[in-house]
Amino acid sequence: MARTTPPRPLDITVPFPELAALARSAVRLHPRPGAPTARDSSVGGPLLWPAGEPWPTCPDHDAPTHRGVAPDDVRQRRRILADAWTRPRAQGADLLTPDEREIVDRAVDERPLPQDGPIPLIPVLQVYAADVPALPRPAGTDLLQVLWCPFDHDEDHLPAVELRWRASADVTDPLAAPPAPSVIGSDTYLPEPCLLHPETVTEYPAPHELPEELADRIEAWEDEQNPDDEDDVETVDYQYDLSVAPGCKLGGHGPWSFSDPFPMACPECGSDVRPLLTVDGTEWDGGTGSWRPLEDADYDGLHFLGPACSTGLTIGRSYNLQIYVCVSSYDHPHVQNMQ
Repeated sequence: MARTTPPRPLDITVPFPELAALARSAVRLHPRPGAPTARDSSVGGPLLWPAGEPWPTCPDHDAPTHRGVAPDDVRQRRRILADAWTRPRAQGADLLTPDEREIVDRAVDERPLPQDGPIPLIPVLQVYAADVPALPRPAGTDLLQVLWCPFDHDEDHLPAVELRWRASADVTDPLAAPPAPSVIGSDTYLPEPCLLHPETVTEYPAPHELPEELADRIEAWEDEQNPDDEDDVETVDYQYDLSVAPGCKLGGHGPWSFSDPFPMACPECGSDVRPLLTVDGTEWDGGTGSWRPLEDADYDGLHFLGPACSTGLTIGRSYNLQIYVCVSSYDHPHVQNMQ
């Protein structure tokens, strides 16, 4: 089913025409639970991978044991909790049976676990240009694949990401059973298999990226729109309702939040970088939820593995992972950031 973002509460370029020149298109990916194949665009699904191409591993994690959790335990925990929240129970009764509680607790109890060889990276995202014609990509390719090491890395306390672009027609002998890690650093780095429902929206810069004078005028305008003494008036907020879309997306503007924007450049050539991908564990917030798709209107909260949290991912303290690419060459290393 397609997903449709509701119209914004107002056209912000009417009171602030200068924002029109700063507009960018973004593609909201709208991941939802499914059973993707290697021929589908997905989060957490199988990748279209040549059988003769080595599967990437993490050189920083090649010890025989690692402290973490078992992926199979994480998946079983999610199934148990999803089922438990839907079944009836008497008031005051425990949500879980004793056996279920043991499994659920084990899935988040980090402990030393064996790993045969370096940690294989896990599939995070696959996007076909057939599903997203505006997919940023090198000439001659039609497929973006994103993998990561499911452990925090010291430099940014994020999973180490690897990007692959390829021409899907060249994969004539696909890998049937890619290697998988026996241990991961966090249950929040293991995505649930989801199909994508791409939708193009228009974004404007977060307040942090606007010229100071314009940001000040927008803040004053917000105060006029949202009188403190009128509780029954529906409020409108530039940052949360009118600028940058939440959730997993391609392109658009960076969703700056707890820090001001800082200069970023290609680590190889020094050129500018631009947003490629945002990985966010939540598709809309638990407040106004103005970005909640029309098709999900019956879901008023952030339920466990519900539409707003389908991927099972969490970045930091419910932040997001931003991936930027060099404007000069897709072959250059990407830059990643948490906001």
